[in-house]
Amino acid sequence: MNEVHIPSGSKGLKFYGYIGLFTLLIAEVLMFLGVEPFKSFFYLFAWYGYIFFIDSVIFKLKGSSLLASRPREFFLMLPWSTLVWLVFEVYNLFIQNWHYLELPGSLPVRLLGTAFAFATVLPGIFETSELIETVGIVKGFSARRWRITPQRLYTWMGMGVVMLILPFLFPRYAFPLVWVGFVFFLDPLNYLLGERSLLRDLENGNLTKILSLLLAGLVCGFLWEFWNYWAGSKWEYTVPFVGEFLKVFEMPLLGFLGFPPFALECYAMYNFIKHFEKGSGT
Repeated sequence: MNEVHIPSGSKGLKFYGYIGLFTLLIAEVLMFLGVEPFKSFFYLFAWYGYIFFIDSVIFKLKGSSLLASRPREFFLMLPWSTLVWLVFEVYNLFIQNWHYLELPGSLPVRLLGTAFAFATVLPGIFETSELIETVGIVKGFSARRWRITPQRLYTWMGMGVVMLILPFLFPRYAFPLVWVGFVFFLDPLNYLLGERSLLRDLENGNLTKILSLLLAGLVCGFLWEFWNYWAGSKWEYTVPFVGEFLKVFEMPLLGFLGFPPFALECYAMYNFIKHFEKGSGT
């Protein structure tokens, strides 16, 4: 069993870490009391509070973090996160797996709140993944090196294309493919483009990033569902075959299996986007 090592970094939290923690805690209390805007916009207060807090914890532990050390990347990540999640909203027009309740009546407020809410998806996953790596939970795990060939890359990409098309054609049966298709399609493409990719890690026998993302997806998935359950503005699920079976908060238990591969998808999608920007991926 791997020993978890807590690295030493700076002496205290960054100032925004305290703001984030206070925001998260006070939002919880005021949301339960039904105080606006904390009831309707609880998702925003919870996730931005969480992101700022754990970024500050990461900085304390290792002396660098996404927001403190790479602020430009952090703030550019926010609109890209919104765009990434909108891709899944397009898929949802066909698969109809979730719908939103009690959204603000004002269209401008609704659109602005939605954009800021979607902007937390990538930072939430990547900050959680970095924290997991920093504390050493997944340190030391390795695997047999994969042999990556052009034939295999193009085969995986072709499989990804099929996975991404089928949900449009057979939404009732192919909806789970939405949560894995971009990994098969974009990660091999990232490999060919020389960007960071999961396949490159597998080629080197390194499982750290893969395991940290899988675990981060599960952690964020739990937090998404936990905080959503109590919020005023929220979402509910209408997942075929498992809709009311063993629900945890609003999510059917089997649905939690989608969060880990979704984190891998976010990594693949973001590093593909980063290819067209200056600088490296996360």
